[in-house]
Amino acid sequence: MPFKEPYPTSIATLTALDTLLVIVTTSDGAVGFGEAAIVEGYTHETRQGGWDFCAQQARQSIGLTGEQAISQWLSHRALHSHAVAAMVSAVEMAQSHPVLSAHQETVRVPLLAPVNSKSQALVQAEVDRLLASGFKTLKVKVGFDVNEDLQRLAWIQSQVGDRASLRLDGNQGYQPEQALEFVRRMSPQAIELFEQPCQDANWDAAVQVARVSPVSMMLDESIYLSSDIDKAAELQAAQYIKLKLVKSGGLDSLVDDLRRITQHGMQRVLGNGVASDIGCWMEACIAHSYIGNAGEFNGFLKTEDRLFQNPLVFADGDIVLPPGYWPMLDMPVVERLSVKQTSFH
Repeated sequence: MPFKEPYPTSIATLTALDTLLVIVTTSDGAVGFGEAAIVEGYTHETRQGGWDFCAQQARQSIGLTGEQAISQWLSHRALHSHAVAAMVSAVEMAQSHPVLSAHQETVRVPLLAPVNSKSQALVQAEVDRLLASGFKTLKVKVGFDVNEDLQRLAWIQSQVGDRASLRLDGNQGYQPEQALEFVRRMSPQAIELFEQPCQDANWDAAVQVARVSPVSMMLDESIYLSSDIDKAAELQAAQYIKLKLVKSGGLDSLVDDLRRITQHGMQRVLGNGVASDIGCWMEACIAHSYIGNAGEFNGFLKTEDRLFQNPLVFADGDIVLPPGYWPMLDMPVVERLSVKQTSFH
């Protein structure tokens, strides 16, 4: 799914969304679908490994109940959380999971937007355009070069003023000494939090940066299992934890993980900026019930194509779900975009 414009991170500059799409039909005719875009470098998983896992597990699961299949797939969450999430959430949708149930009222869920421009003039124009579109939280990617990142951040802060809050995202791009230099030199103006500046496995670095940072820290790539949430709390490595459906392995597991964050006294953030309409819709439904800040499930705004016959609505900075909303796949679009398909009956 080509992006409208390149999406830069310190891991890679993404130009398209390569996602695994799983469609499940139950014996009584109910249909559900789930997805997972595996960004190699963000996770230990690979796209080919995700495809192979889904194909193998789908073949082995014909004839199982939904509960049996979900239990079998979740046992592989530690190694294949993205692929597991695509399969589990498809079954959960087919079972009309209550968090996805169509609402009787209009639901609005706030989103953030990334600032991608590099030059000062373009940054100023992009910030003004995003604020005019209703966004009240903007995301700033750092983790490249400390001096250049600080300069660009200062431009954005100057243009934003008090009109929005900023989330910084390092995407594991800094060495520990670079992250420490960055937080010591940056201005905290308008910054809500600073996300994952160092490598996911470097918990010592996370603790060191959290101790000196003038703004709240958030972990993302370091968090895959429930035990990682416990570890972050024990080490006091962050004040915020960001979750994604593709890391938790399904809707029920995601809700459990969100509750676990709160039990530890930490704040929770939700959202995958590299997901299609499917993942964004599911995370928006979860956020409506469990999240009180801007969601990061904005991938559907990045892609040229939309996968739903009844597309997700964006208005004034929010995803808007009208009463009774239930998405339907646009199969001609799915067929046109598909690179590889297989099915099991």
